[in-house]
Order: sequence, then structure tokens, then C-alpha cells
Amino acid sequence: MSTVVHIIGTGTIGEPLIGLLTDFREHLGIDEVTFHKRTPLASDRAKIEHLMVRGARLATDRERVQDFEALGHKVTYTSEEALQRATVVIDCTPAGNENKAAHYLAPELGHIKGFLAQGSEFDFGKPYARGVNEEALDAEHDRFLQVVSCNTHNITTLVKTLASEDGSFFLDGANFVCMRRANDITQASGFIPAPNVGKHEDPQFGTHHAHDAHHLFETLGQDLNLFSSAVKLNTQYMHSIWFTLRLNRDTTLDEVKSRLHASPWVAVTDKRQANLIFSFGRDHGYYGRILSQTVVVEPTLLVRNKREIYGFCFTPQDGNSLLSSVAGALWRIDPDWDSVQERLQPLQRWVYQEI
Repeated sequence: MSTVVHIIGTGTIGEPLIGLLTDFREHLGIDEVTFHKRTPLASDRAKIEHLMVRGARLATDRERVQDFEALGHKVTYTSEEALQRATVVIDCTPAGNENKAAHYLAPELGHIKGFLAQGSEFDFGKPYARGVNEEALDAEHDRFLQVVSCNTHNITTLVKTLASEDGSFFLDGANFVCMRRANDITQASGFIPAPNVGKHEDPQFGTHHAHDAHHLFETLGQDLNLFSSAVKLNTQYMHSIWFTLRLNRDTTLDEVKSRLHASPWVAVTDKRQANLIFSFGRDHGYYGRILSQTVVVEPTLLVRNKREIYGFCFTPQDGNSLLSSVAGALWRIDPDWDSVQERLQPLQRWVYQEI
């Protein structure tokens, strides 16, 4: 049978994911990439046509087929047909849990090997971030995966890199201030005129970033003391994070730098302006995305009282979520991490260790 990856949604994550899977489908061992778009819009016509020219195939709801055809699009499948053909489904909409309850648990979709949802769709399935908790995934039971948000990727990668060794963690606690961009450069609304501080709606973790990170580490048998705050800034460039990690053993600045430089998932930089990191991604990334998990600003690092690590880092848009989505989908197709790593090799050129 053909191996088909079906993506639902063509937004900030969906569009580059469709393009990435289509461009590299032969290397990734994928026969066909299909995608679902719900609303026919003349403003999206060029985007949709470009994805289709590259080889992706459009699916939509039966009652919308004529509307898409009126825009000049070729609709290959209805929504039901695309799901019936799918090997893996990646839901890139903000309605992952809703779609799971309404559709994905249906017996007629029992042939689908895996479903992935994005970001804050907590409880959709086991939380996952590339390079952080592969060892916790169980091919027999983890048919549903939650690819955690881009900032949660950043947080969990920092913690695992700087506060663990050989599966053991030496962390007393950690705090993160997530300074989020107001909106994505692809979005025409939602920009703000001034910094907008967020509420601490979770009495234990502050915001969903630490909450999701904590639950991801629970899959590794860890109960970590994490807390996050969030503020939106009037910029479209990148998310940035101020972090402090409190260890239960001594460390040095040299050890911290050595750990960061040795990690395959961490990019280290001397650049302290978000626009310089963003423009590097524009010039050297895939779809403008850096696929590393985090970009740590080395001059900001400080070790205080031998056990406290301070610093700033940037979150590479949603590039880390894209890489985890591809890795998770490939794992559901063939749950052999050595095979997944081999198939992901063409994407390694965008997983930077220095910027």
C-alpha cells in the first residue's frame, strides 16, 4: 500500500509542513502528500497552486469542491477520501482535540497509523519534542502525539541539555519568561501597539509553556519544578526567552557552554538582536525556518553561586515544531528511530549548531 501523509490546515505550520514533506517525500519514504483546506479564498490561490505544482494534492469538504474549482484549483479528494487514504494525519489547526473527538477515533479510520496535533492541544496524545523524549514513545500505544509548542520545545531542550546526564536530572527548579512576538509575519491581524503581559492562569506552572514541558518530562518519569511567564511584544520577528535553571550540584560557565556546543539540537550565537537571527533564517533556513530547537545567546550566559544558570535564547519560529512533526510522522510509519534518523538526513542542513 502507498504511504500517504495527510496534513489538515494550510496556516503558519501547515503550509511549510506540506512543502517540506512534498519536496523531500522520496527521501522520507512517502509516496503521496495530501492536504485539507476548508475555506476557498482568492487571496490563498497562489499559495495553494504552488503547493500543488510541487506535488501536493488538495482535499476539501464535499460541499466546497465546486467553490475551489471555481477558483481554478483541482480538487483530488474529498475530505473523507483523503482520510481513507492516509497512513498518518498531521492536524495543524487549533481544533485538534475537537477533530479527534468528532472524527479520528472512528472505527473506519482504524487503518491510520498515527495522528499528530500541534501546539497547545493538550491531552490529544503523548507530548513529543524531537531530541527530548523519543525513548518515551511506545509504538504499540502512542497512536496520538501532541507536538508541543515552539517555546515548549525550547524550554525542554534547555532543561535536558543543561540539567541532565545519562537519563538522570539534577534540577531543583527553573523559571522561564517567554517574550512572544505579537503575530507571525504571515498574519495580517493581531499586532499590538505595546507590550502585553500575560496572566498566570495555572497556579502550579504559570502558563501552558511550563505546564506542557512538565508533562513532557513526565513521559520520562521526571517530576520537574518548572514555572513560566509570558509577555507579548510588539514585534513580528521571533519569540525570545529569559531563563534561569537552579541545579542541585555545582557547575561552571565553561561546562554550560560545553554542553550547549555539544548538543545536536542547540544553535549557539553571539548575535543579541532578534532581527539578525530572523534574517539568518530567512536567508539560510527552509521556508525561512531554522530547524534547531533553540538559539542560545552565548554572551548572555551567567553562572551565579555555582548552581544557578542565567541566559537568553531565541525560539526559531516554529521550525522546531516542523522537525518534530516530520520525525513523529515517520516514526508512526516505521517505529525504528535509526530508520527515522536516516530518512531525516536531508533536513539536517537546516539544524544549525552555530548562527
